[in-house]
Parts: sequence; C-alpha cells; structure tokens
Amino acid sequence: MQTPTADVAADRAAPFAFDNSYARLPERFYARVQPTRPPAPRLLLLNADLARELGADPALLASEQGARWLSGAELPPGAEPLAMAYAGHQFGHFVPQLGDGRAILLGEVIDRAGVRQDLQLKGAGRTPFSRMGDGLAALGPVLREFIVSEAMHAMGVPTTRALAAAATGAVVRRERPLPGAVLTRVAEGHVRVGTFQFFAAQGDHEAVRTLLDHVVARNFPHLAQAPNRARAALDEAVARQARLVAQWMALGFIHGVMNTDNMHVGGQTIDYGPCAFMDGFRADRVFSSIDHAGRYAWNQQPRAAHWNLSRLAGALARSIDPDEDRAIASAQEAIDAFPDLFAAAWREAFAPKLGLDAAAPEAEALIDGALRLLGGEETDFTLFFRRLCLAAEGDAAPVRALFRDPRPLDDWLGRWRAALEAGRVAPEEAARRMRAANPAVIPRNHRVEQAIAAAEAGDLAPAERLIAALRRPFDEPAPEHADLAAPPAPAEEVRVTYCGT
Repeated sequence: MQTPTADVAADRAAPFAFDNSYARLPERFYARVQPTRPPAPRLLLLNADLARELGADPALLASEQGARWLSGAELPPGAEPLAMAYAGHQFGHFVPQLGDGRAILLGEVIDRAGVRQDLQLKGAGRTPFSRMGDGLAALGPVLREFIVSEAMHAMGVPTTRALAAAATGAVVRRERPLPGAVLTRVAEGHVRVGTFQFFAAQGDHEAVRTLLDHVVARNFPHLAQAPNRARAALDEAVARQARLVAQWMALGFIHGVMNTDNMHVGGQTIDYGPCAFMDGFRADRVFSSIDHAGRYAWNQQPRAAHWNLSRLAGALARSIDPDEDRAIASAQEAIDAFPDLFAAAWREAFAPKLGLDAAAPEAEALIDGALRLLGGEETDFTLFFRRLCLAAEGDAAPVRALFRDPRPLDDWLGRWRAALEAGRVAPEEAARRMRAANPAVIPRNHRVEQAIAAAEAGDLAPAERLIAALRRPFDEPAPEHADLAAPPAPAEEVRVTYCGT
C-alpha cells in the first residue's frame, strides 16, 4: 500500500483507458451526473498494486492531480459519470426505486488480465437517486470498506476492491460532524439483483433482456452460446452465490445487510456497510444496528441468499420462457438447486479448515461438532481454527487453552484425529491445508474501529499497519503485527456496527 507524502510531477495524461459499456446502454438504465467538487481533496491511501493491475501509474495517481481524479474534484479523461438505477427488497420490503444515491460510476477499464473493471466513486455527492441524503461519505465507512474488502480479496473471497481513499476537506454531518472522504471502488460490474427487479417491476421486459445481455457478456461470457441464456445465467448466479456465502461463513464473516440491492449478480461481495467478523462464535450473531430481527445473522445468510435468488428468478421469468407456467417451473427448478449447491460449497469451504477432503465421510459431522463446541463457550472463531493447525502437528495445548472446560473438545479431537488417519492425511499435510484455509489475521472489529478513530484524529498509521498485516492473512504475522491477531479485550469488544450512510 502506498500512502502519498509528496506531490510528484504530473501531466494531464489519462490515468485510465476507459471503455464504458454501461454508458452505452439505454438512458433509462442510469442518470448522468457530475461528482460534487470537494473543497480540499487529499489522497489518504492508494492501492498501488491494484493501480498497476488496472494499467495505471501509481505515481500519477499519488500526485496532486491524482487526488483530484480520485476525489471527484476533476474527471479523468474518458470518464462518463453516471448513477445506476435499481430497485430492491430491503429487509423483505420492496422499494421500486433506489439507485446509486452516493456512488458515481466513472467508467470501465480492461485490466492487465483482460477483465473489464468498473471504477466507481463512493461518497462523491448527491445523485437523482439520493432521496433525502446528501450523497456524501464520512471517513469511517470509507476506511472500513477499504480495509475489509482488501482483506477479503487477500483471503480469496470474490469481492469488490478498493483503489483509493481520498479526504474531501468537507464536513459530513451525521450524529456528529465527521471528516468527509471518497472511496474509489473497483468491481467486475455493479449490476445487482435489484437492477433486474427495477425493470421487471415496471414490466419493461425489453430492458430486462438488454440487462441480461450485458451481464452475460460482462460476468458470464462462457454462457454466450447457451440455448437459454436467461436460465443459464440464473443457474450460474445461484451457484456463485452459494459458494460466496459458504466462503463468508467459513471466515466468520457477517455481511449485515443482504438486501437484494446489495447482492451482486456476478457473485462478488459488495457494499460493506455494517459488516463484521465474529470474535466469539455464536451462530445467531448479529452486528448490524438496523437488523433488529436477526434477518441477516451469520446462520441466516444462506436463507437470505436463497430468498434473494428467488427474487432474481422472478425478475428473469419472462426471459426464461414466454409461457408463464413453463417459466415458473424452470425458474423454480433453478432456485431449488440452491440448498444442495450450498451444502456442497459449505463442505468445500469448511473441510480444509480441518485438514480434511470435502468428500470425507466424517467431514460434515466434525464441522457441525466443532461449531457446537465453539458456540457452547462463545470461543473465538478465528483463534480456534488457527490453533487447530498446531493440534494437527501434535500440540493441542494452545487450542485447549481456549476452553474453560476442554473435556468436550478432547472427545472431538479424538474423532477428528481418527478421521485424518482414516483419510490417510499425514499431520504435515493436514497442517498445510489448514494454514491455507484458516487466516491468522482478520480485520477484527476493534482494530478497524481503532484505525478509524485514529484516522479521524489525523493519524493514518494504524490503518496502514492493519492493511499491511492483512495482505498475507494466512501467514504467521510478523512480530510487529502479532498483536493484530489477538482477540479484543472485554473493553475493546465491538458489539454493534453501523450502515455507512
């Protein structure tokens, strides 16, 4: 990560080679907007590695001119700023028009791997979809998304990414005055379930088909020749979401607000608002301040994804088959595949955490048993699985020390070791698999909050240190980062997280 400390010589050369396919769609898909000019733009964090992946010069982006581009003060050449239209079910209640209320899509670039990527400014000001909001973002939510999304990427989870965080010099008024900031987000598109719902709710089936063509070309190009592309795209979305949610849960991650407008049809994690990683494990853990009924608790995320996908199926039904009965039957068949797909993805995500193959006959029972053990004492989720790596090598003392009463653990450890032996998994191989699946360092809530508080006071060092440690989450942390792997002290524990608006 590169933090700019001094300006470098910068000309007016375009930082990105834009090719904006979404801006070429019919104008009812978006509203053309201009970012709000910040009074005093200043770059705070720059993801230099990601900049290079996008074909951009990090030195140019770190310059004063770069700060103007990455804050919305000035448009980079080739940008065509717009706010996307979409609808969504929010906590089960349908809102026919939402849209980008504080995000502005600058355009698209083809990265060095040949993948088309969106560049979007979050917190860049009011749009026609802002409703009563100001369209701005405070520094805290910007840093949270920067830290957590980059950690998710490092842990191998499909996700939007963070290119830059810029201070605006403006004051954002929430419960208290806060420093304003803008996040430059990178994603393989920003089409959501709610984007399809927006047009389907209007009966605009031509727009649904146009959007489907865009998503297939963008996110599912291997389906271009499928005989029924709408059904094939729905099948792909169901499979990707099953894998994604299983990956979240295997890391103890809670998205916090799985509304259909926050669900990326291409299977990326998107919209890091009141998200959190669990410390002490409880299956029904909720962090979001607005999730009063636990709709999006850790153990409710598969149900929420399944429900969201059924809304996508409904929006695509007319494109699947013009005959209503056949369309409903086909869409239902696709949705009914989710439980089995998720169960398989769950085993594939959790079995390596125990050093086992997903097909091992004992894997599912051992996973369930481990979670019951953790829930019994609200044992730290990340520490348990990481210390289990040592137990695979013969030293169970560190993992036993996590439990007040280790006797139930001892019984489980015996069954686990027997499963490893039955599968002919050598201790060193089990430990290798486990260390590749169980992170040593995660963005613990208290560390993220400490980094935000320091940044609001003008000190970015804690955020930079946390980001550096999270680059290689599966490695044992360097001595100077060892404390970042520790759970919070009781007084440091974060029990509630808040939406970024």
